[in-house]
Amino acid sequence: MRVALKFAYNGKFFYGYARQPNLKTVEGTIIDLLVSHDFIQDAKESMFRSASRTDKGVSSLGSVVAFNTDKPINNILQELNIDSKEVLFYGFKEVEPDFYPRYAKQRIYRYYLKNKGFDVEKIISATSLFTGTHNFSNFARVEEGKNPERTIDNIVVGENKQFFTIDFYAQTFLWHQIRRIISSIEKASTGKINKRQIVDALNKPELEVDYGVAPPEPLILKNIIYQFHFEPNDLYSQLKMFEDKIIKNI
Repeated sequence: MRVALKFAYNGKFFYGYARQPNLKTVEGTIIDLLVSHDFIQDAKESMFRSASRTDKGVSSLGSVVAFNTDKPINNILQELNIDSKEVLFYGFKEVEPDFYPRYAKQRIYRYYLKNKGFDVEKIISATSLFTGTHNFSNFARVEEGKNPERTIDNIVVGENKQFFTIDFYAQTFLWHQIRRIISSIEKASTGKINKRQIVDALNKPELEVDYGVAPPEPLILKNIIYQFHFEPNDLYSQLKMFEDKIIKNI
């Protein structure tokens, strides 16, 4: 059977998400746990796949992997969590044999921007420029041969004494896209650049402007949404505490 597994992790404990030789990564840690508990023999044989890959320092509250297994999965969360300190496994679901976790309905990211007395109206005004479909060549690290066009469904701004929370909703994102957008928003809110410059950078990718990259630690992958729902359980209640620990280190 094919299984989708949902989990959270604190990025400060890992050298990024993707497997790398001789480095502690999220993906490598999960594969090792699945092998040690006999859910898979290896990543290739089990058709192990990840929904999203985050950079070093980025955390997640809702990542998903999928793999094939012959072992019963009734106790998979308990078994994996016994040996896992930095990853919290909290959801699973038997899925169709051809399920590929990268093909999600929507991804939700949150960036915790430190509140340095920014004008919230300027932040909201700047974020509104990025919703919709644009060529994000000037606001992402676009790999060769990859389409730089993406659609951001919505951006929601919240505010408290310590942070502005900026939530991004889209089906897919480009490498560094959110962090480059955040850097531009911060510069626009302090007058270092203006809205016209952002609009020009979106509409004229040939300008090749660079408004910087925001730090990775305040970025959290909040959720990945599919057509199905993961089985509810008591472990969901631990997510808020898990998120609070991440925020303390920002």
